[in-house]
Amino acid sequence: MISRSASKENAPKRTASRAQALSEANREFSFDQKDFDFIAGLIKTRAGIVLNETKINMVYGRLSRRLRALGMTNFGEYCNLVSSPQGKDELMLFTNSLTTNLTKFFREAHHFEHMTNHLLPDVVSHAEKTGKRRLRIWSAGSSSGEEPYTIAMTVLDCIQDIQRWDARILATDIDTHMLQTSRRGIYTEERIENIPPRLQKRFVHPSSEEPGKFQMSHQLQSMIAFKPLNLLERWPMKGPFDAIFCRNVIIYFDRETQKDLVDRYADLLAPGGILYVGHSESLFDVSKRFKLLGQSIYQKL
Repeated sequence: MISRSASKENAPKRTASRAQALSEANREFSFDQKDFDFIAGLIKTRAGIVLNETKINMVYGRLSRRLRALGMTNFGEYCNLVSSPQGKDELMLFTNSLTTNLTKFFREAHHFEHMTNHLLPDVVSHAEKTGKRRLRIWSAGSSSGEEPYTIAMTVLDCIQDIQRWDARILATDIDTHMLQTSRRGIYTEERIENIPPRLQKRFVHPSSEEPGKFQMSHQLQSMIAFKPLNLLERWPMKGPFDAIFCRNVIIYFDRETQKDLVDRYADLLAPGGILYVGHSESLFDVSKRFKLLGQSIYQKL
């Protein structure tokens, strides 16, 4: 466990804007430089996430909810809790609170167009030659589930004889609350509006559990295994994967962590396998084991 004093080694130098943010008046809870440095060091050690001075107010806002729930009066108390043996359960909630979970169905649609026009036809062609109908796709950082469900819809829409296939999608995330949401597969009408109408008709149904909301079909859910995973720790799966989605994840890591993570992805991808990354991410100066095929689409060499 990282100590509050050790966290200073991981913290960036203080800037004027940072000092101003930390000293904002009318805060409900006391939040000082030492607290922020500890939190930044702990989340970097635990999840590889790098927090700079632009994230001060985000950290305060998200963790304030935990202080209220615990009846605490200042961030010093909270830091002491998550650095103690008694704070093991809270440490998971701490990590959940600082994990970014912005996502939606068919986000960055060109990735699913590439799946439809290139990845899946290539997999089917290979299966016809070898007789091995096997498909494996990993959604690394699956958040609240929209990404793996979109992948499943795309697979089922493209491969008509899917019942003859051994097709599985692995969806992992460090945030246990998001995994619970994913497994339930229930979303508001606003959340499903990006799903094309013909796919909504086939794969989305009114929820019997929550009136006014919508449930992903059993066919989709049966394809996906939702599992907790910290990308910085040991990976139990062995692959090979035909494709890996790791979108808007590596942007939160430092360069050395990015290099290590992408290298591990390459190890798990099948020859010619595809890595999909976020629109603001690039493998330039990160890995030489991939070639760029198109916007944020890389193929293993």
